[in-house]
Amino acid sequence: MPTRIVIFEDNDRLRESLAVLLQHSDDYTVVGHFNNCNQATEIVLMHQPDVVLMDIDMPGKTGIEGVSLVKEARPETAVIMYTVFEDNEKLFQCLCAGANGYLLKKTSPQKLFDAIQEVIEGGAPMSPQIARKVLGSFHTRSSKISYDLSPRETEVLQHLIKGYGTKQIASELFISFDTVRSHLKSIYQKLHVNCGKEAIVKALRERIVHDL
Repeated sequence: MPTRIVIFEDNDRLRESLAVLLQHSDDYTVVGHFNNCNQATEIVLMHQPDVVLMDIDMPGKTGIEGVSLVKEARPETAVIMYTVFEDNEKLFQCLCAGANGYLLKKTSPQKLFDAIQEVIEGGAPMSPQIARKVLGSFHTRSSKISYDLSPRETEVLQHLIKGYGTKQIASELFISFDTVRSHLKSIYQKLHVNCGKEAIVKALRERIVHDL
């Protein structure tokens, strides 16, 4: 069965070109393409896509907001950001919102096909420039601030960044649900944040966790 794809892109010419390009392959079917993501929730529930290609800068809701809407409506849908932006702030916001991949629009058609296949198989495709930024962020330790996280708290935070819920973290680390909640409470206090999303953003921005 062909992979079902939805495209959110406000550049009409690019959006239509992407749709035609993908439709030429027997492996993909574009079930919808739209110039904004304001109705992303309804669109995803209606079309049930396997993959979403999401621009960032669109009228109305941004693509970053769109990622959250898609993931809330249908968590199993993979979202690949398809954008011109290379700055760290937007990159990390997209990843924290739940994006599964991040490609620059100068990516070749073959690389786009490869990325779609990779994300279907559970990977996290990124343009080389973006991958270098992510790796550099996690491995640059000179400006890392110490928050005195214990080894176990660091493990919990690592899993949180990977998108695991409390039950999944408990299962992966072979500890109880309540123990995970206790660790999360301690992590939030030490990082001076109020929730998991804030903890993820802070961990990425300040390179608190460098080994994922």
